[in-house]
Amino acid sequence: MTRWEAGQTRDALGIVSGRKGYRSRLTTTAMTARQNLPDETAREETARIAKFLLGQASGGLRALEPIATIAPLLGLLGMISAFQALQEAGSKAAPALLAGGIWEALLTTVAGMAVAIPASAALTWFEAVIDALRQDLENLAARIFIAPLPHPSARIEVAKVHD
Repeated sequence: MTRWEAGQTRDALGIVSGRKGYRSRLTTTAMTARQNLPDETAREETARIAKFLLGQASGGLRALEPIATIAPLLGLLGMISAFQALQEAGSKAAPALLAGGIWEALLTTVAGMAVAIPASAALTWFEAVIDALRQDLENLAARIFIAPLPHPSARIEVAKVHD
């Protein structure tokens, strides 16, 4: 970014173009768009690519939330068998029969929590990573659009960014 802000557009683009990281891909898009498109169109293209990249980065997180929510509910399945056994016993229900079903329910609840807790922690951590990425992308784009454009003879060639 320092080179871009110093007007060394070719050097700046040379550093980031071809890299696969989200920040480099957005930076390449923003620099190229800023040089070759009207300001409003360049901003729109930069925002479009930023949204696309953030979508790519967070795509796998959707599965973690239901896992973290549903896994502990597996304990309820154990309660079904406990009450089913109680019903079948009728008036001759023994406390041990009910205790066995409750023990099964607690065991499945613990197993569900063993899955849900790490899933929830991972989701929270990955969401924080995505938030940091979003902030970085916004900052990079802002710095590119705030920096003065160099003389037209120093403009960079259009670089193709794959989205």
